[in-house]
Amino acid sequence: MGFIKKNLLKVIEWKDDSKNTVVYRFPIPDRYAIMNGSTLVVRESQIALFVYKGKVADVFEPGTYKLATENIPFISKILALPTAFELPVQAEVYYVNTKQFTGQKWGTQNPIAMRDKDFGMVRLRGYGIYSFRVIDAKKFMNEMFGTNNIYTTSDVAEQIRPMVIQSITDTIAESKISLLDLAANYKEFGESVTKNSTDEFANYGLKLEKLVVENLSLPEEVEKALDERSKLGIMEDKMGTYTQYQAAAALRDAANNPNGNNLAGLGVGLGVAGTMGQVFGNALNTENKPKTKTKTCVKCGAEIPQSAKHCPECGASQVAKCPKCGEAITAKSKFCPNCGEKLAPAKKVCADCGEEIKASAKFCPNCGKKC
Repeated sequence: MGFIKKNLLKVIEWKDDSKNTVVYRFPIPDRYAIMNGSTLVVRESQIALFVYKGKVADVFEPGTYKLATENIPFISKILALPTAFELPVQAEVYYVNTKQFTGQKWGTQNPIAMRDKDFGMVRLRGYGIYSFRVIDAKKFMNEMFGTNNIYTTSDVAEQIRPMVIQSITDTIAESKISLLDLAANYKEFGESVTKNSTDEFANYGLKLEKLVVENLSLPEEVEKALDERSKLGIMEDKMGTYTQYQAAAALRDAANNPNGNNLAGLGVGLGVAGTMGQVFGNALNTENKPKTKTKTCVKCGAEIPQSAKHCPECGASQVAKCPKCGEAITAKSKFCPNCGEKLAPAKKVCADCGEEIKASAKFCPNCGKKC
């Protein structure tokens, strides 16, 4: 008995000075053993597990415990020692860190395929960071780390990273958000991934606390197509001017060509000159061509030809109708020919310039056209 008392383990505790240790096995040398009256210290963000013969026998939340048969159920139920815990107990003690581990990196090893309404099937690559914590130490031990002496964040990441990528893939595919709107939805993506992964992570005693999408990149050819589309959008109302500029630049380059005296150069020069003449001719014709007279649709407000009887945008009839029964009337009608409703005097408009004029006017005050 004297030898045993010399080898009692008095205090069991873990002073965590690392940033990446998730599980720590308390070292108990062969000549030491847990004895009745020993002290167990479990700090905040820690859970202590007593393991006997490879199975979790008891779980201790943060606090300080005086180990005795009355507060350690596995001592009396599993060991059932007739000596009332006077002999040392050979058991293992594991500490599980339950704090949030941040700054874990994720990235797509293979592209994520998604269908876009504008560009069809495209492939995305992405990367970012995430954080996790242990929420069920007993389940985490049974499902993940077993009986390793030390289990770090890199060990956990190796196992849960495929689950993170799978959840990201499902979220992007189900969102059906256009490629052009991806950057504006990174935060929403991260929140959706966190929410969608709750049940799967819980099966391992874990919780995905947060996921941040830092970047989702497109294939090079798709990015080029987006750049071209942006250029077209910017130059949408300046395409004629841009074409003229390009033609002028081509003519200048042809004139500066040192080999321009040979037949090939002459042909190129003549071809460019012909093209330039056509471009500028068309431009001049466009500028000198009188503008089509328009009016506003009575229903949708679109600009339509003044002679149009129906709006090409909404299809609404432009013919005047009785406000009471809907019968077609003329501009000079004072009463509806169908219901007899008295009609307000119609506004008189110049047929040439569209200027509103008095009903008694014989000439337009704006353009002088005879009415």
